[in-house]
Amino acid sequence: MITLNVNIDHVATLRQARGGNEPDPVSAAIMAELAGASGIVCHLREDRRHINDRDLRILKEVNQTKLDLEMAANEEIIRIALDTLPDLVTIVPEKRQELTTEGGLDVINNFDKMKSLCERMHEKSIEVSLFVEPNEQQITAAKEVGADMVELHTGHYANAKDPIQNEFELAKIISSSAFAFDCGLKVAAGHGLNYINTKSICMIHEINELSIGHSIMARAIYVGIDRAVKDMIDLINNATLHRNIDI
Repeated sequence: MITLNVNIDHVATLRQARGGNEPDPVSAAIMAELAGASGIVCHLREDRRHINDRDLRILKEVNQTKLDLEMAANEEIIRIALDTLPDLVTIVPEKRQELTTEGGLDVINNFDKMKSLCERMHEKSIEVSLFVEPNEQQITAAKEVGADMVELHTGHYANAKDPIQNEFELAKIISSSAFAFDCGLKVAAGHGLNYINTKSICMIHEINELSIGHSIMARAIYVGIDRAVKDMIDLINNATLHRNIDI
């Protein structure tokens, strides 16, 4: 079974465009949960460009499913996570200039920092996922620093310009998912997934969770959050059903 975690960042992006109070990302999270989402994802960036501290505090209070806090390994944000106590933190690289996360975390060259972070989160019973490229060396490092999960970056697959490149990137995700699973890690996937390219990712047996935000919120503009979330869940469930039949 693959579960869907809905990222609500871009509801906050729209709010911040006018500097007001609407639309409210917390309300969007509640709607997504009521539509069947298994978790809510929000990214508290250092520059607070969308989700802010108040959003996170309220989300913690009202969230009825799993709360996944995406964050950089920044000491200020680490302390906020340790105080807020989300169910899961997903550690991502972060650059001020980027429009969205551009690639996976370099666990190998930040080994001691990641190990310390995992230990601090585990002391508070917070699970840790590391957002990495589909790369065995980075996955091995994630296991060694104590992560509970890896979220494989699917952006290169999602943005592939031709079928050959698409198949090449998908093959890396397939092999890396199996490798991570064999390492004893939970496996998630996310970034750039939409109502077309998600189906192939759902066919990968080792993947447990998907983190999807932008495409769902884009669809919600036309059909509403309830329908957009339910459509994605139906797509995931149908693909998973066919995957299991093919075993």
